[in-house]
Amino acid sequence: MAPLLLFSLLLLKVVSGEPIPLIRTTSEILQESIVQEINSNPKAGWKASMNPRFSNYTIGEFSHLLGVKPTPQSYLDATPVKTHPKGLKLPKQFDARTAWSQCSTIGRILVESLSDRFCIHFGMNISLSANDLLSCCGFMCGDGCDGGFPIRAWRYFIHHGVVTEECDPYFDDIGCSHPGCEPAYPTPKCVRKCQVKNQIWAESKHFSVNAYRVDSDPYSIMAEVYKNGPVEVAFTVYEDFAHYKSGVYKHITGYVLGGHAVKLIGWGTTDDGEDYWLLANQWNRSWGDDGYFKIRRGTNECGIEEDVVAGLPSSKNLIRNYAGVDVDNEFTT
Repeated sequence: MAPLLLFSLLLLKVVSGEPIPLIRTTSEILQESIVQEINSNPKAGWKASMNPRFSNYTIGEFSHLLGVKPTPQSYLDATPVKTHPKGLKLPKQFDARTAWSQCSTIGRILVESLSDRFCIHFGMNISLSANDLLSCCGFMCGDGCDGGFPIRAWRYFIHHGVVTEECDPYFDDIGCSHPGCEPAYPTPKCVRKCQVKNQIWAESKHFSVNAYRVDSDPYSIMAEVYKNGPVEVAFTVYEDFAHYKSGVYKHITGYVLGGHAVKLIGWGTTDDGEDYWLLANQWNRSWGDDGYFKIRRGTNECGIEEDVVAGLPSSKNLIRNYAGVDVDNEFTT
């Protein structure tokens, strides 16, 4: 189960497309022919490059980073869907990094949306541990480094909470190699003990009040981000996405490789009139547009609008007030 930004263990419904033949899994993921096809197409809307992030990756190794598994229908049916009434006037452009500039986690590629929401709603600038979820959620979330069921991760936040990165750092010598679990690394063991000696595991836990899907109508997705902060989204990855450099991505060429989850932080419209979503990926800043990318909005490109998941932060286990918030009263709105 890759850390997926870092808790982007989200839902996936693979859109129509032909899966890659097994015989090709040992081929290199980066292909000059794909770069040429994209960059010579005036209607592509985006630019491709031989991204150095994956210069030594085979298709099989790249696919291993795509840790989202198709979520069983029973999980989907049991998850509430949040719809926002169309009474809120939303801006044409929105970027959570500037809207909540006091929240440093939003501007960091390697941080998940639950951390962002603790800052937005409680004024707490904290980073939550990927290791906790990856190692300790177990079969409830999926198969560790071999992928997971997205909505189950958010349920883990409700029932078990997640410790801070300070308590259980992600960058260690025995676990996964960032940005996801590389093929050579096993799933880290769950030890339930803070590496910082003066911290207690149970006291370091931070919880979510709830876990829900957001209605696939683009307005509801925008309203959710505008009101509550970044959300996690899952989408289908094709070969050409590995080559993304700039512009508004839409699938042009290549086979289906798997499902991937990222953090949606805003939206906008290009000078040419193309509506887009703004997202943070976790493949480091050497990939894409300094680690970020844009994808076509309003057409469910690669399933980007079907599988949006979020939850609100809980005051449970917080031992003092933050930013004037009374932590004795549960945050539920």
